[in-house]
Amino acid sequence: MATTNDLKNGMTLDIDGQLWNVVEFQHVKPGKGPAFVRTKLKSVMTGKVVDKTFNAGIKVEVAILEKRDMQYLYRDGDGFVFMDQETYDQMTISSEVVGDAVNYMLENAEVIVAVHEGEPLYIELPASVEMIVTYTEPGLQGDRSSGGTKPATLETGINIQVPLFIKQDERILVDTRTGDYLGRANS
Repeated sequence: MATTNDLKNGMTLDIDGQLWNVVEFQHVKPGKGPAFVRTKLKSVMTGKVVDKTFNAGIKVEVAILEKRDMQYLYRDGDGFVFMDQETYDQMTISSEVVGDAVNYMLENAEVIVAVHEGEPLYIELPASVEMIVTYTEPGLQGDRSSGGTKPATLETGINIQVPLFIKQDERILVDTRTGDYLGRANS
């Protein structure tokens, strides 16, 4: 248990049996009336963002999230198998929990899995990943009608926009948050 005075960005709260991450908070002391805390909360399960106001000093339940370094091993039917880097225990995580992260995960990729009471909640990817372009049309010099980009298919099957000079089988960096091309890989 903590009070609303202890809130910090990134903290996870258990409100009515649902887990919420604190995106931002603000302590407000109006001239009249009691102080209160205005928060913006993001649901861990659905990603929905809501505004919630608490009276100052009331107790809130803090959820303890364990963040484990894990390695993605392989896809098993509708689930994905991960291995804990410390204990070498394997855990199968459903595709609903993995979500869009599947577009940026290659076998043996290292990720962080947030776990609450033994249940995996979500997967945190690195900010960028290195991937190989498996298919893209050759770029034509002088073809600038599309802003100098063209579609490319990466090794996980996701399609992104890349500059015209990128060729098939080239290694590129991709932003895992937005799916944008970041540049050529240096390896």
